Amino acid sequence: MVQSLQIVCLLFLTLYTADGFLFYGEERCVFNSTELKDIEYIASLYYNKLEILRFSSTLGRFVGYTELGVRNADRWNSDPDFIERMKSQKEVYCKHNIDVYYQAALTKSVKPSVRLHSESPPGDQHAAMLVCSVYDFYPKLIRVTWLRDGQEVTSDVTSTDELADGDWYYQVHSHLVYKHRSGEKISCMVEHASLQEPLHTDWDPSLSKSETNQLAIGASGLVLGLVLFLGGFVYYRRKCSGRILVPTN
Repeated sequence: MVQSLQIVCLLFLTLYTADGFLFYGEERCVFNSTELKDIEYIASLYYNKLEILRFSSTLGRFVGYTELGVRNADRWNSDPDFIERMKSQKEVYCKHNIDVYYQAALTKSVKPSVRLHSESPPGDQHAAMLVCSVYDFYPKLIRVTWLRDGQEVTSDVTSTDELADGDWYYQVHSHLVYKHRSGEKISCMVEHASLQEPLHTDWDPSLSKSETNQLAIGASGLVLGLVLFLGGFVYYRRKCSGRILVPTN
């Protein structure tokens, strides 16, 4: 699995002054593995949402972005003991917390579920659109491709980005516009960290079981409605035939 860049904000401190100005600091760890060489510790100071200075363990010093930030950066950079303490936060602060994150979540994976269905594409009445929907997978990185008779299809394919469900899981949808040829085999292939081998889902042009059930339920409902209508109509005719209509002046 290709590990994507991870950013974890581990501390967020906010201070308000009496006249409403906002000053706060933020520490964060940027990493793509648990190795110390792949970790960067960053500490920033903000004033009214504007970053005024930053310390980066990669640079090993403070950098100021405003007049006030430059003055403080020069002052703190001239203190070797303080700079060494800031550099040590990469190991003391970041490494410990990143190890916890990896053990708790980042090494976990959840297998995706795949649903393959067809839609009518706009415009072309002779083409079909297949949709390969992949749900409930973790981590985010995934690869969805289309195969025609075992060969990857690269044209007429569009895909969404990985969409976060808000519960650590993701979903993604890939679309293929094609003109069906007799005897060919269309498949959606999913590659993910949770899978030991790629997951293939073949397209069956016949109605799926769920679609068949839906048609059966719809037809049953139609027949039941027709029976009730006819029963009501017969009852109404019988009631009317037993009445004697008396003309009124």
